[in-house]
Amino acid sequence: MADVACIGECMIELSEHADGSITRAFGGDTLNTALYLARLGIATDYVTSLGDDGWSDEMIRAWQSEGIGTDRVLRFAGRLPGLYVIQTDARGERRFSYWRDRAPARDVFDSAETERLCVSLRSDRWIYLSGISLSLYGAPGRARMFEALQAARNNGARVAFDTNFRPRGWPVLAEARQAYATAFMLADLIFASEEDMAPLFDAGRPRVLLEHKPRAEIVIKCAAADGMHVDVFAATAPATARVTAPSVEHVIDTTAAGDSFAAAYLAARIRGQESVAAAAAGHRLAGRVVQHRGAIIPASAMPR
Repeated sequence: MADVACIGECMIELSEHADGSITRAFGGDTLNTALYLARLGIATDYVTSLGDDGWSDEMIRAWQSEGIGTDRVLRFAGRLPGLYVIQTDARGERRFSYWRDRAPARDVFDSAETERLCVSLRSDRWIYLSGISLSLYGAPGRARMFEALQAARNNGARVAFDTNFRPRGWPVLAEARQAYATAFMLADLIFASEEDMAPLFDAGRPRVLLEHKPRAEIVIKCAAADGMHVDVFAATAPATARVTAPSVEHVIDTTAAGDSFAAAYLAARIRGQESVAAAAAGHRLAGRVVQHRGAIIPASAMPR
């Protein structure tokens, strides 16, 4: 049993610098969130699949060193993890290129161990996944995952879903809309952004999302001329609460800003803090993350 079980994929991360040099690390949206949750003292497991290669071994050792539980990491013989390259412009905005079609994480819900993993989710307090998680699996895999999430919720677990929409992961937009609609129905906490929602539902704040306000806590990230802020729709917030992020003078790399925000927000809510305080905690961590290159900042740079 974990406080949070994060479902998704970790890949080899190559960061390209202005001088053409490249540094290697590991990253993936839900893995980033899992790592920051663990650093914040939340018991966190990662649910994924890797190969039997040296890079996969290195990933597991690194996760364990951060306190992430790895008992639910499957290993597939002869497979290699996916890879992505980050290129960052002068404003700190990033572009990703992926090589992941044969990544083992795509088969986590289509293997001999799938049933065991699905049953294990019923013992977790929270289950966290993203739109990128949804895009990894084909329709049968997503159906198995959704069934597992519903069974876990029936057993008392809660589900957090981050929209993280990446068009390249969805060749057929109608499949994405259907998968997201199902995820919204299952989620108790939804992290969304107007940037994600606009291409997916042709509106910044679609009815398909806000109609879940009576039953789910919704956090919508919005970029405005006066900076980044979030609108929180929650039972603990009076109507809509707007929480503005403190300004950051030197943004170097926005990779994992949303992932770290979600980690700090969820950690605060698990500890019983109100939603507005949780949003402020999310802004603090994300503000620190964007001042470093890559998805994972040094542990020494974590805010107190």
